[in-house]
Amino acid sequence: PGLFDNYRSFRGRPAALFGQPVVRRPGVGVVTVLGGGYPASGAAGPDRSPVPYLPPGLRYDPMEGAGEVQTPLLGSAADDLLIGDRVWFRHAKAGELCERFAELHLIEGDRIVRTVPTYRGEGRTFL
Repeated sequence: PGLFDNYRSFRGRPAALFGQPVVRRPGVGVVTVLGGGYPASGAAGPDRSPVPYLPPGLRYDPMEGAGEVQTPLLGSAADDLLIGDRVWFRHAKAGELCERFAELHLIEGDRIVRTVPTYRGEGRTFL
């Protein structure tokens, strides 16, 4: 999870991502993806937002951030994206993926090897 990126005593590698489709290209160096604003629990702040990961070089618009309906992203990498392409994000903490999505796809190499339900997919919630 992205929340751990600044920990000095821990070095992790991304193991889970979620993809959001590009739905608009409003200008040079800008794309807008559908949704994506899945904040982590805890005090509100930039460390609770998902982290744009792939393609590298995208960042949030400081006037908007990650949005519930749409998320504008800035950077030269935006110019190579087409409508329908996916931008991949790292979640800030582990729970957001299981709260928002019904299933997770487990991937090895370029193959989906298994699909597993989340607690949302099993009709559960934890408060």
